[in-house]
Amino acid sequence: MNRPAHVPEWTLLSLRPRGQHAALRRAATPLGARVVGLSPWALVARHDADTRAALAQALRADRVVFSSPAAVHAAGRLQPLAAPHPGTWLAVGAGTAAALRSHGAADVQAPQRMDSEGLLDLPALATLHGLRAALVTAPGGRGVIAETLQARGAQLQRVDVYRRQPLRLPPRALQRLRRRTGPWVLALSSAEALGLLQAQLPPDLLARLQDQQVVAASPRLLALAHDAGFTRVSLAEGPLPAQLAQAAHAAITTSAGS
Repeated sequence: MNRPAHVPEWTLLSLRPRGQHAALRRAATPLGARVVGLSPWALVARHDADTRAALAQALRADRVVFSSPAAVHAAGRLQPLAAPHPGTWLAVGAGTAAALRSHGAADVQAPQRMDSEGLLDLPALATLHGLRAALVTAPGGRGVIAETLQARGAQLQRVDVYRRQPLRLPPRALQRLRRRTGPWVLALSSAEALGLLQAQLPPDLLARLQDQQVVAASPRLLALAHDAGFTRVSLAEGPLPAQLAQAAHAAITTSAGS
């Protein structure tokens, strides 16, 4: 596929979990990008009886929040999600809502702003006194959701249906990166992934990366990238692969035209 004439050959760095780069690759390849996957972790679903029982109880809560598509898919392996439920189910963003619908769940609410802050602005979570709330998630991350639900008066049950297993960065991917002569763009949709990346990148690659473009999936991640020493940071419309790819392409186009 020919890339646009006004855009140089460029590389999009994906920090998605191992085996989950395909959607970003599909979105970015038509825009002229070569996607390099730098997975700093893998997602490991839980299958034990205690988690299964905890999830069954959680799905009967007045408010059930799913933190990610991975949380939905892990939950769906433990319990049917298509069955009628008494409460209101909420998703952090459109991708999580789509995952719930793919499992047969109906009447899912999701915010336009696809992050924790957007979720917490939904009217269904405004007043929670006397209500049971459940958060279906993984250890680490999304701490502001749990804290806010409790602060608003909910009796909170957290169910970790999967875990993130840190990985060593793939040596072949690092070598591929060293050979890239064109500009890079880092797609940033996870604070934890960025921390794991920084802890492992060799000094020469980290220094080069900090001089490249970053597209952040939320204002919080944009601020985090600035705090981490990145200076060329722009905000994507959201965390979906197409949104990150379009923001990265816009950053490269603007840079090439300046």
